[in-house]
Order: sequence, then structure tokens, then C-alpha cells
Amino acid sequence: MSENRSLSGLTDDEAKEFHTFYVQGLIGFVSIAVVAHILVWAWRPWFN
Repeated sequence: MSENRSLSGLTDDEAKEFHTFYVQGLIGFVSIAVVAHILVWAWRPWFN
């Protein structure tokens, strides 16, 4: 009944699940940031 746990206290399956959600969140954040930068550039272009 003893499961292998890492320093974080997560099992391998829990760590993989956490990683999946983390990467999805990162991709979502970066996507929103890219869209925001494009909209701001369309409104007030820089580096003319």
C-alpha cells in the first residue's frame, strides 16, 4: 500500500495529470497574450 511519492508528494500519475493541466494553462495564457498584443498593435502600431 506504499506508493512511490516524489519530493512534491505526488505520485507519477498525479504528476502527469498536473503537468497536463499546467501546459494547457500556459498555452491558454500565451494565446491570450499574443491576441492582446496583436490587438494593441492594430490600435497603436509601434516600431514604425
